[in-house]
Amino acid sequence: MFMGTYNNSIDAKNRMIVPAKHRAQLGEGCIITIGLEGCLCIYSLEDWDKQAEKMEDIPESDLNARRFVRAVFSNAEECTFDKQGRIIIPESLKEYAHIDRELVTMGVKKKIEVWAKEVWDAPDNSGKMEPEKVAESLLKYGF
Repeated sequence: MFMGTYNNSIDAKNRMIVPAKHRAQLGEGCIITIGLEGCLCIYSLEDWDKQAEKMEDIPESDLNARRFVRAVFSNAEECTFDKQGRIIIPESLKEYAHIDRELVTMGVKKKIEVWAKEVWDAPDNSGKMEPEKVAESLLKYGF
């Protein structure tokens, strides 16, 4: 399980260091793709396969679900780590997430989210909690 928040950055060649703690869990490589709220998501190869299997069950008849699957798969890239523990963020993903230089990288259960620091720190960031709304939603899950 991925946990923790790290501030890091990308270099001029679009390389980011994946925190060592997370690299150890990812193994030899990973998959990076778009996330729902303007972030990027990094999955281990094993967890990506599990996500892909779940997406196989999404019905083709649901337009929004079909758009979601298309966006996730068409933007997915397999990555390997260089000697310094870096991966390359493809230009299209960098643009999607509005990444310039500074990043916030966080472990979120079975994935790692990568946010542009400016987006994460923005007052209107939809990825941050609104305590009252979150509490209301969690009631239905027994929290």
